[in-house]
Amino acid sequence: MTEVVPTILTDKPETYRSQLENFAKFAKRIQIDFLDGNFTSQATVPLSAMAPLPEGVNIDLHMMVVRPSQYLPEVLKLKPALCILHAECGEDLLPIFHQLKKAGIRAGLALMAPTYPGDVKAYVNAADHVLIFAGELGKQGGTADLLQIEKSKILQAIKPQGLEIGWDGGANLENIRMIAHANIGVINVGSAIAGAKDPAAAYKALFDEADRKGVRI
Repeated sequence: MTEVVPTILTDKPETYRSQLENFAKFAKRIQIDFLDGNFTSQATVPLSAMAPLPEGVNIDLHMMVVRPSQYLPEVLKLKPALCILHAECGEDLLPIFHQLKKAGIRAGLALMAPTYPGDVKAYVNAADHVLIFAGELGKQGGTADLLQIEKSKILQAIKPQGLEIGWDGGANLENIRMIAHANIGVINVGSAIAGAKDPAAAYKALFDEADRKGVRI
């Protein structure tokens, strides 16, 4: 069964806290995006403003940074369930993955559209989760690049067992079923939930659509 995961992307501490509290009422897993203004031009609330993370909710931390090692001490202290780092960052991720796993944090790898999974096999094999990034960095509400779905097959061929595959970028009611049926187990959703009048109802509708089998009537 595909997991639908609400995503938080904001530079306002009050919005961060409000969305985190609201999403935790109906979702058991939430992704928090962290941007420091170097990997992208945008920046979000700092890691220090994210503590403490709520209990009873699995938090995925998606770090869009150039030097993840710079933030490793804060991440280890924050202790999300999963920490996702970009293959395109400026550092070797294998030692960082090792430190994350040693601390009981699952290691995630994010792949931008131009990055071919076969070129980063060592990272894929070391990761617990690979995020297919199919949107625009630092933005919600963009259009999904559905051609990126093909990466799911490649990732499964590289690591047939023990790999969770996720999606981030432009997921909505019109395309979530297609994404889910590509054996993508985690679909992160931004504006389709955060921008809805009733986020809980939007979440349920997305979950139901992702889980729908067969031809839609």
